[in-house]
Amino acid sequence: MTQSHSTSRSTSYSTSSNKRPQQIPANYRDLLQEATVQIRKLRNQVDDLEQRQSEPIAIVGMSCRFPGGANTPEAYWDLLRNGVDAVREIPIERWNVDDYYDSDADAPGKMYTRYGSFIDDIDKFDSQFFGISPREAHSLDPQQRLLLEASYIALENAGLPPFDLQGSATGVFVGLSFDDYAQRSVRSGDLTQIDAFSSLGNTRSIAAGRISYVFGFQGPTMQLDTTCSSSLLAVHLACQSLRSGESNLALAGGVSLMLSPEVTVGFCKLKALSPDGRCKTFDAAADGYGR
Repeated sequence: MTQSHSTSRSTSYSTSSNKRPQQIPANYRDLLQEATVQIRKLRNQVDDLEQRQSEPIAIVGMSCRFPGGANTPEAYWDLLRNGVDAVREIPIERWNVDDYYDSDADAPGKMYTRYGSFIDDIDKFDSQFFGISPREAHSLDPQQRLLLEASYIALENAGLPPFDLQGSATGVFVGLSFDDYAQRSVRSGDLTQIDAFSSLGNTRSIAAGRISYVFGFQGPTMQLDTTCSSSLLAVHLACQSLRSGESNLALAGGVSLMLSPEVTVGFCKLKALSPDGRCKTFDAAADGYGR
């Protein structure tokens, strides 16, 4: 019916009186030119967005603290290149391994490994340099301390004065999964161990926010936990933030310290850990991974 109706109208128009067909507006050419300009403008915007999605990201600074004394990127590269074995017995400063070790993987409350990879001097922190009182620093998870130190060094390594970036659109993306230090305060079972600084000092989400607060960054700030891939996700989101323009500089990384035995005991119950604390990837002798 619609097609027939349309034909009828068309025929009626052509056989009507001798009126002239409707005139094309005088500004028709101007309208076409304006539409062409707008289309080209939109095309350029689309091209710009597509280019941003694949725009190269420059890594301008780095810092690290790894087992085996690898406290700089250069030292870490030497450790990898020379095949240095940084695994050692769990140090007494973390926990007394004799109290928790049992070669029987099914022994309740015990771990069947005595080994892991640890960094040194986690108790050393120049709190006043970052405007943190000694009392607050005592309640501060060492992971938060390490993040502050590593962030400062990474920015210096990039030739950027850290405290001169106040107010900048600098994003902070931190991978952090465990909070062992909380076992010594807010989750110790002894409520008298909780003070005014314990909650913020042991809350994982605060770790990223503290970096932005101390340096005055005003870009996106987030703590991420996807277990083993947390740091990788942090780098991924940092790249997205830079490409979208919400950040013009980004700090991305992660931290993980073994400070109490609970997590290791749990992984031993899963039989996920290697008894000698070493990964043997793609090896017939593979028997778990090392922490």
